[in-house]
Amino acid sequence: MPYAVPCPLRALLLPLLLLGACQSDPKSTTSTTAETTTPKAPAPPAGADSSAFTIRHPAWATNASIYQVNVRQYTPQGTFRAAEADLPRLQKMGVGVVWLMPIHPIGRSHRKGTLGSAYSVRDYRAVNPDLGTLADLQHYVRTAHGLGLHVILDWVANHTSWDNPLTTEHPDWYTRDAKGNFRPPVADWQDVIDLDYRKPALRQYMTESMVYWVKTAGLDGYRCDVAGLVPTDFWNATRRELEKVKPVFMLAEWDELFPPTFISRQEFDPHTRLLEKAFDATYALSLHGLLDSIGRGQKPATELARYWAAERRMYPPGVNLMTFTSTHDINAWDGSEYERLGANALPEAVLTTLWPGIPMLYNGQEAAMKKRLRFFDKDTIPWNGYPLQDFYTTLLQLKKRHPALHNFDAASQFRLLPSPPQTVFFERQKGTAAVLVAVNLSDQPQQVQLPAVAMVDQPYQRLFATVGQDKGGFSAASSVTLWPHGYQVWERKAGK
Repeated sequence: MPYAVPCPLRALLLPLLLLGACQSDPKSTTSTTAETTTPKAPAPPAGADSSAFTIRHPAWATNASIYQVNVRQYTPQGTFRAAEADLPRLQKMGVGVVWLMPIHPIGRSHRKGTLGSAYSVRDYRAVNPDLGTLADLQHYVRTAHGLGLHVILDWVANHTSWDNPLTTEHPDWYTRDAKGNFRPPVADWQDVIDLDYRKPALRQYMTESMVYWVKTAGLDGYRCDVAGLVPTDFWNATRRELEKVKPVFMLAEWDELFPPTFISRQEFDPHTRLLEKAFDATYALSLHGLLDSIGRGQKPATELARYWAAERRMYPPGVNLMTFTSTHDINAWDGSEYERLGANALPEAVLTTLWPGIPMLYNGQEAAMKKRLRFFDKDTIPWNGYPLQDFYTTLLQLKKRHPALHNFDAASQFRLLPSPPQTVFFERQKGTAAVLVAVNLSDQPQQVQLPAVAMVDQPYQRLFATVGQDKGGFSAASSVTLWPHGYQVWERKAGK
């Protein structure tokens, strides 16, 4: 039976993540919550083997990385047309999927800040005029498609603004408090009110709305806000309807390895089954929190082995989560990667991009952006000449072209290799093709022992390292020195 969160529990669960649809408390952070314990995945439910995972991933997602676009903050104009001019740069950088934050009109009632939260949706079938017109959105998507990019839209199915017309047209579609009034999902989210998915008509309306944008704007899928708080059978049915139009990519803001800290583990059901029939990927929130803790020296790097074992117990080979060092929520409420990780910001970018999963880059990271973008007001990204453009291009293009790094590949192998404390060393391999990644998260030089290479005629070549370290290769066991807060990446191409 698909996992569905009961409506009263949904109200409790919403603070779980920063999940930030309308988050406004900077003390409520994903990383802080995730620092409790490394997850121990429970045994999968009976029958939850690889045969239960029937998702047909779109072919174009096989080697794709994701890039999140906050249209409001992307340019001084804050419009689709202005942002569209930057699509060729993203394509050259190696981006495969562009994720647009919500583009709908924003609620005026109970609005936070000057412009409000993009996750306070006033009309599911209209475009926010501050961003442009429907024609502008369509042009943006066509231009992206012409460059070989695909576009997914942020979708907020869990709640609406107070002044969404649905409140008067279908007031029965909302949950109520003890006095019979509309209610926010949680106390802090005063700009939105909670929807009730026990109502079949609401489900039909929401599915039809999502199909509308795929048909009308040519969108290629969705990133679904707080997806685990909406019944899984709704998402399963909606995916089927979307697939009738075109192959889609679906990303869920959820992590079955990331239980909330404010309810007992007995109350938390980690088996939402979101990845079986509805979604191509969920967030790797537990991994993100762990990496923040490791990057700050609060946990040992050896915890990654425990995390990886938990993830593999939960999912069969070929199931991927989305990896990242920043998102709109993390940047706004936890701070930039520089604020959180300091000198380990770039080493962890290397780690998360090449770790098994689908890497995501938040707009402005290639600008080495150190500021927190305001969530409810205009706050243009300071691009500063894109100082990390080459850094991320090397990473994303490697992800795109190397067979050992492809998404959803059950035949690809991953192994963590022995390395000193505060370092991470791993290999990803597909046939004879492989990538080695070594990251030093300490402030001292560290040596790692490179594995013996069986095929001397197919040696590894170092293609990426901390600025100042020369390229080189190896064909037999040897050791290399990692600089403080440094990284090195080696590649072995497939033999003929």
